[in-house]
Parts: sequence; C-alpha cells; structure tokens
Amino acid sequence: MNVYTTEKIRNIVLLGHGGSGKTSLAEAMAYLGGITSRMGKVTDGNTVSDYGKEEQKRHFSISASCIAIEWDGCKINLLDTPGYFDFVGEVEEAVSAADAAIIVVSGKAGMEVGALKAWELCEKYHLPRMVYVSDMDVDQASFKEVVEDLTQLYGKKIAPFHFPIRENEKFVGYVNVVSETGYRWVGKEVEECEIPDYSRPYLEKYRESLMEAVAETSEEMMDRYFAGEVFSDAEIRAALRNNVVDGSIVPVSMGSNILCQGVYTLLDDIIKYMPSPENREIAGINLKTNEIYEADYDFAKAKSAYIFKTIVDPFIGKYSLIKVCSGVLKTDDLLYDKDKDSEAKIGKLYVLQGNKPIEVKELHAGDIGALAKLAGARTGDSLSTKVTPIQYAKAELSVPYTYMRYKVDNKAEIDKAAQALSKMTHEDPTLKIVNDKENGQMLLYGIGDMQLEIAQSRLLNEYKVAITLSEPKVAYRETIRKKSDVEAKYKKQSGGHGQYGHVKMRFEPSGDLESPYVFEQEVVGGAVPKNYFPAVEKGLQEATVKGPLAAYPVVGVKGILYDGSYHPVDSSEMAFKKAAMQAFKDGFLKAEPILLEPIETLSVTVPDSYTGDIMGDLNKRRGRVLGMQPLQGGWQTITADIPMSSLYGYCTVLRSLTGGQGSFSYQFARYEQAPSDVQAKEVENRKNKVDSLTE
Repeated sequence: MNVYTTEKIRNIVLLGHGGSGKTSLAEAMAYLGGITSRMGKVTDGNTVSDYGKEEQKRHFSISASCIAIEWDGCKINLLDTPGYFDFVGEVEEAVSAADAAIIVVSGKAGMEVGALKAWELCEKYHLPRMVYVSDMDVDQASFKEVVEDLTQLYGKKIAPFHFPIRENEKFVGYVNVVSETGYRWVGKEVEECEIPDYSRPYLEKYRESLMEAVAETSEEMMDRYFAGEVFSDAEIRAALRNNVVDGSIVPVSMGSNILCQGVYTLLDDIIKYMPSPENREIAGINLKTNEIYEADYDFAKAKSAYIFKTIVDPFIGKYSLIKVCSGVLKTDDLLYDKDKDSEAKIGKLYVLQGNKPIEVKELHAGDIGALAKLAGARTGDSLSTKVTPIQYAKAELSVPYTYMRYKVDNKAEIDKAAQALSKMTHEDPTLKIVNDKENGQMLLYGIGDMQLEIAQSRLLNEYKVAITLSEPKVAYRETIRKKSDVEAKYKKQSGGHGQYGHVKMRFEPSGDLESPYVFEQEVVGGAVPKNYFPAVEKGLQEATVKGPLAAYPVVGVKGILYDGSYHPVDSSEMAFKKAAMQAFKDGFLKAEPILLEPIETLSVTVPDSYTGDIMGDLNKRRGRVLGMQPLQGGWQTITADIPMSSLYGYCTVLRSLTGGQGSFSYQFARYEQAPSDVQAKEVENRKNKVDSLTE
C-alpha cells in the first residue's frame, strides 16, 4: 500500500443501529476499492470486517474493525462498528479516532434508536457526519420517510445530496441534487438519464435547501443568491464542503449495499466533502513543560500517537491500533510510552484490512495504523519521543454496571482462565474482572448480558477454557437491634494441662455500621486477668467474620466483658478466645438479630414518555423514587434508592421497557434492614454454612 500524506487521508466511522447495513456497506466499499474480488455476506460469515469466530457464528459485529481503502488517490480508513448496545465501548473507541462519521439508516426499518444514539455520539465528539440510507433495493424502503424523520429531528441541516429513482417499485437509479442530473444503472455501469417528472418536485425542494445553505456561507454568496445568480458546481461543492466540515450541513445519500449501487458515489462524496485530519484539532500536554501541546495532525511536529484500540487474537496475535497525532512514524522508530514509563522500538508499521495486516514504510500525521506486539501497551496509552513526551486524554468509555458471577469449571484451569480474561479486558476495556473476596466469588462486569455471554463463548472456543455464569451473591450484613447478657465457659480436660476460659458479656448495637464490632471491658477485681483481654477481643474479631444468623459479616455490635473467671494453670489465650466466640454466638442470637441489605442509589435516564413505566417497574423492585430531573430534548433522569438484589438483570429490563433508549448507573448508598421474607429466605438458604461454623 502507498504512503499517504495528511491531506489525502479520511478517517470515517460507520455508526448505526444493529442490522442497519454497516458491515455490508463496508464490504461493498472494500469490493469497489479492490480489496476483495467477490463481495462477502454477513449471513455467510465471510465479510472483511467481521472476521472473529463469534461474529461469523452470530452474524453481527462484536468488535470495531479497520479497513484501509485506496480511492481516487486518497486513503479512507473505514472503522466498522457494532450496532448492538452491549458493545458501545468498541463504538466509543472507534469514534475517538475518527474525523467524520457515516450514520447508516435502513430505508426499510427507518430511524431506529441506534441511529439516534449515533447522532448523540457525533455531537459529543463534534464529528462531521453524513447519513446513508441503505436497503434501497427492498420494496418497502422509503428514502422520503427517512429524510422527513431526520428533518423533523434535526431541522434544516439535513440536506439530501442524492435521492432514488424508482420504477415499478424497483430501485433503478438516482438523482444528483448538486449537479441536477439523473443516473440509471445498466448492468454494473451507470449512465446519465432524464430526470423523471415525478422526481422534479423533490429535486426542487432538496436543491432549494442546499442553495440556501450555500448562500449562508458568506455575505457575498447571500447577495448573489438574492440577486438570482446561479452558483457554479465548483462554488457549490466548495461551500458544501465547508458546511459539512463545520457540521452545519448533514448530507443524506442512499444506495443498495447488496447490489453495490450508490456506494461508488458515497466513496466519491467521502473524498469530496469529508474532512481530512488537517481540518481537525487535537491537543495533549507536553510533560516536560506542562504546557498544552497543539499537535493538530501536523507532520512537521515531533512524533506522537495514541492507542485507541487493542486487538488480542489467538490466531493473529496482538496489535495496538494507533492514530498518529503529529510527525511521521517510520519503521523501528524509538517511542516512549508515558503511561508505562518505558521506551521501545516499534518495529514494523502496518495498516489493517479487517484481520489482514499490510506492512507500510511510514504513517503520516492523522493516519491510522497498527503496531504488532508492543510490550505492555494498553488502549489509551500515549506514544511520543522521550525528548518531547506528550500525554493525550484517554477516550471516555461507558462504565459497565451489569455483572455476573463466574466459576471456572476445571479448577486446574483457573490461571489459564485468568490470563485469557486479562487479554480480553485489554481488548475491550468495558469488560472488567472483580475479585469479591468478601463473598468468595469472581465477578465479570460488562455493558449488558450479551457481552458477558459472548465473553464466555469466546473463552471456550478461542482459549479452550469453560466457565459457568450465574447470579452473583449479594453482600448482606448481620447486626442486632436489642441487648443481651450471656456467659460462656470453655472447659476441656484431657490429661496434663486442661483448657479453661469463662466470660460474662453484654451485647448491644454500637450504632456504627461501618465497623464490625466495638470491644469494651468493665472487669473489676481481676476476675479475668488483663492479659486475656486481647484474647477475648480476638474471639470477637473472628466471630464477626461470619455471623451466626446466615454466615454473613457482622457489623455494628458492641461487646462488653464485665465478669468471668480463670484457672491459674488451665486458663490460656486460646480458651478465652473460644469462650468469647461462644458468648458472641449466644448473645447475638438473643439480641434480635437482623439481616442488612445493600441499598444503591440508581439514576435512570429515559425519554419523558417512558417515565411512568420506569417508576412502576421500580416500585415492583422495592425501589423508592427520590426525585426526577428534566433534561434537554424531552428526557428525564429518575433517581431512586433500590436494593442491590433487585438490580440483577435490570439492563435487559430497561432496554425492553424503553426500546433500547434508557440508560442507568448506580452507586452504593448504605445498608438497611432487609424485609422479613428476604431475611427468612436467606437464613434458610444459608443454613448449611451456619451449621458448618458450629462444627
């Protein structure tokens, strides 16, 4: 592959709802770009971008992939992203490296939630964008409806550049609004044709809005527009490019991915209208001077780049996908990774076409490439020279709130599973492993249930490790509500020295649910010698690890040692520790023990129309709504306190209730007394664990 300078590069991310046609569009582009000699199909599992075994099996994208396409003397780095919301981390990584976006909307399905979310993501990252309406070969597809919906949502900035010509419900050609010409497909070729009379009203309407946008680019243009002058094609294209780059116009195009119709025009439009990296800005921090370093994809500045994605594949190895922010990277350059405080030769440079690495001599500022086996490097790391060390901001990725307990089926493979999962978390930072020591369980966190299920499947198929996913244990606590007064004696005689410890203790709530216990002593007259006080406290410490009610950790108990007795020969620290443990168990059970459950503060953001459904569902889950906050664009954030146990599976329920539009987050608030039915159920379920404590 040739080396391309900054102005010849276009970094484009494909966004949209799952099943809208992003991968088939990427396939059509790869075919026209000469990467493949035959177009693959998602259903056949042979597309360039869906190369993972899970993607081929399930027929949808799971991870973002890069396809470098050479077109008209330029290079298009196409980033194909998943449409399913569980893989939003992959989308966010790709968007952070893109300079523009194409939002793919199915002409058959119309505007879906994924397209709306894609638009929001473009707004967040200030990305210029185009809308491409796919499935135009399908009878029920309606370009007009999609344009009307877009205009209703986003106003005058929506500007169709092309619209379809249909005859007998068949997609036979298109009208170019800019040049006011019609084109018809004859076999694989396209020929100019007359614009049908029924298409004229649409042409006039769409062209009028385009000319208004062109006129608004300068006062001179506005004066010429009102004077009735006709702009030349070159003037129109130059003005439109400026408008597309600054986001004041969003072009709408269309085509059929399967028939590869309209895709050639789309590739041309990407080169004509979409920005190159030199039209974009990027800044980091110069760590030597602590000043802002405006890299701005300038090839003349010091070398710097950042890793926006990591691929760890058992078959193709590890690749760090980078975007060059300044300078020109060359083979065997020495680069400094500030995050790891290490310097290393980067070896060969590659560009990727799906899972196929192609070696290149250099990568110019703004280009996207890959480095193989860069030791220790992680997604989000900044690479630069040691002379000019630069740190770039890491991409803001969604926080995973859905989790399940996982257990390795074969205990001999625990280490193997840990290594495999570690590699997978490097590849997808929204996948996280948490060791919940308190409950003796390993937790796998992700954005949604599907992501966790696919991680399980990948472990089995790619790393040959089987794990079982199940509902996680909830971190309950035990405490008491009343007071008790008990005595306990530990006495053992078996020839020689015996064991003797005798304590009288009172137990009551300490009022502090942050610490397990408070120990006090009120012994008078040396009934229990002082040197045994630490042993009594040690007994309390061990007894509160697993409580007598349901073997959960104990909190908020005060133990007061006020009397007892000892034997000058047989008494020992161990005997007093055992006596204290027995006293704690008896005293705890006599002081009205209760179970405490963790309460989370939940924030749910949904469109206004779903507010009632969400509040009704929260009530069913024992949630208490604390308040509602209206947001821009007809959205609401509902805040509620809800038991942790009621949040299991909430991600799936929320998506079902809101058609995928709702989002949620939560954080720990406090512990509260669990209802009697929850307590009774847990006590019954944990009976075996409690029994094992007494053995």
